[in-house]
Amino acid sequence: MKNSSLISVIIPVYNRERYLAETIESVFSQTYRPIEIIVVDDGSTDGTAAVAGSFSEVVRYFFQPNSGCGAALNTGVQKAEGDYLSFLGSDDLWTEKKLTLQMKVLNSDPETDIVFGHVSHFYSPELGQRERERYLCPTEKMPGYHAGTMLIKRRAFLCVGLFNARYQAGEFLDWYCRAKEKRLREVILPDVVMRRRIHSSNLGILKRNTQTKNTDADYVRVLKASLDRRRKNNSQL
Repeated sequence: MKNSSLISVIIPVYNRERYLAETIESVFSQTYRPIEIIVVDDGSTDGTAAVAGSFSEVVRYFFQPNSGCGAALNTGVQKAEGDYLSFLGSDDLWTEKKLTLQMKVLNSDPETDIVFGHVSHFYSPELGQRERERYLCPTEKMPGYHAGTMLIKRRAFLCVGLFNARYQAGEFLDWYCRAKEKRLREVILPDVVMRRRIHSSNLGILKRNTQTKNTDADYVRVLKASLDRRRKNNSQL
């Protein structure tokens, strides 16, 4: 049974035993209640399952064969019981008032569908100076049009549809393009609601270093698909 005030927090994870506990704790430390935490393990081969298991009293854990981030996010949506959905990468952190601030917006303006916030970045403590010099870590806060900053009404999310699981990268960009086409009403808070961890196994860094052509091709496909849909819709007016 769906809960009209429950926020379902979906954390997709693949081989993140080092960071997952801190990520979960940042959700559990939220000033807002009620929440449910859903961890979807996308085929991890390290100690991720054991870390999630240590939170068994507050976390719903699901394992699936490795299928990619989009598929893991979709599994989480399908398991969610709340009327609000939020997402967080398994290496990133939320600020403690993230959900409180966003729910305040949704409660005060029923016409709003999505609330975003700003992002700050930090070097993961285990990085040495040489590694820190290799990776860019912006010092200023940035607008976070990102799955990890988003809180959305469940019905609005389903109006857009699930994430496209065929993309190795860009699954959120594709979803957000479709949300814009649906003309969902969005607000972005000036507050920092997410802290993005910079580390040597960061998914974005790995993809840029080892799968640049595939990643770039995915982003091109996402943007082309959005343009094609817009042209089709305009031709039908």
